[in-house]
Amino acid sequence: MFATVLSLACRDLQLKGRPGLQTLQMMSSLRRSYGTTENNPSSKEEAPLYDVVISGGGMVGSSMACALGYDPNFCGKKILLLEAGHKKNLDIMPDTYNNRVSSLTPGSATLLSSFGAWEHICQKRYRPFKRMQVWDACSDAMITFDKEGLEDMGYVVENDLILTALTKQLDAIADRVKVFYRSRVVRYKWPSTYQEADASPWVQIELADGHHLQTKLLIGADGPNSMVRKSGGIQTVQWNYDQSAVVATLHLSEPTENNVAWQRFLPSGPIALLPLSDTLSSLVWSTSHEHASQLASLDEESFTDAVNSAFWSNENHSEFIDTAGFMFRSSLSILNPTGTSTRQLPPSVSKVDPNSRATFPLGLGHAAEYIGYRLALIGDSAHRVHPLAGQGVNLGFGDVASLAHHLSRAAFDGKDLGSTRHLLQYETERQRHNLPMMAAIDLLKRLYSTNNALFVLLRTMGLQATNAVVPMKEQIMAFASK
Repeated sequence: MFATVLSLACRDLQLKGRPGLQTLQMMSSLRRSYGTTENNPSSKEEAPLYDVVISGGGMVGSSMACALGYDPNFCGKKILLLEAGHKKNLDIMPDTYNNRVSSLTPGSATLLSSFGAWEHICQKRYRPFKRMQVWDACSDAMITFDKEGLEDMGYVVENDLILTALTKQLDAIADRVKVFYRSRVVRYKWPSTYQEADASPWVQIELADGHHLQTKLLIGADGPNSMVRKSGGIQTVQWNYDQSAVVATLHLSEPTENNVAWQRFLPSGPIALLPLSDTLSSLVWSTSHEHASQLASLDEESFTDAVNSAFWSNENHSEFIDTAGFMFRSSLSILNPTGTSTRQLPPSVSKVDPNSRATFPLGLGHAAEYIGYRLALIGDSAHRVHPLAGQGVNLGFGDVASLAHHLSRAAFDGKDLGSTRHLLQYETERQRHNLPMMAAIDLLKRLYSTNNALFVLLRTMGLQATNAVVPMKEQIMAFASK
């Protein structure tokens, strides 16, 4: 800008023949105001400023970008999504199913529908389930969940497909949301809550390729080992379970409606079977690290036998527990005849998809705070849970819905997006939901990780009593579906 004005001033000098005092004063003033890069080696172009930067382009981070990008209150705002990996795009669905799937609640499906991603999923493939049956391997105790009128309880979708649908929606709003793929952050610099002279009021971001960015609000969606969380100085409570999850794609012995999600609690950990199609299901088997390694190394026939045995074997039963459980269940049926549920038998497995087996370690983690000055955490950056309840990504999508709501209201009111005032509302809302859910999941994991007779008897009676009280089950389903 200075060069343009300076050129005009020089032309004025040429026209007049000599520099007047007024012209020289103007030139001097302009030089002081704008400076020149040629004469000031230390100056550099200011880093681009964004209203929101989301670090982490997984399912939760991409959903956050979509939620803000499609919000009319964010029209004119600059939003950036940083993703270290490649762009995910599945224009042609492979014949085989991916071994990493998510069990989405109706609440998560509603969020994805709000910005058009669910429509892409429905056009490809997904599997609704209308019933869930959970039972104990050490007794006959069980609990079933279903909705009146056999409405969908949830939807099993491949993670890659969810991410592809989100990517398509982001491509459609490229003028509102920028996405930097293969971009790795090396440093975050946080502003002081008390503005200092000559200090930037924004979060400074340095990328591995040397580029610098700044943002009014940084949202961390970069997983359980979140660099955003660590850089922001937020402490976490976390521990690793002595367990790994074995996942695989399984072929059923015969075609069925396959609209039930199955889960059995073994002493070594829960095993779950989630429907994918009439003939396919997805396995999630949580067990000890040693057993998981053994399962991963078994030949396909032996692995199939191990899965069927895990669902059908009664080797952990005892006559005392079975008798006591039968008497308690009979008493409940007399007191509440409408509270009994019909037991269904799980499908048998015929084979496992080649190369579909994989293992990953399990643990629990929770950030002491979800927010800071110009900072918010969502998804696994804020919390990590055991997969036994299938709540991992659903908790993350709940974070997205809540944070997007509060940011939308702040944008409408013209408030500073990085202010802790509305970010605290998000934190309070989500911690009130996430903490009880995480505590319940951790308690179930520990309660069912033993075959001690006393604990087995207590959980048998508790599970049967809960199954008999329909209003209690409805409250559980309503809470888990949020």
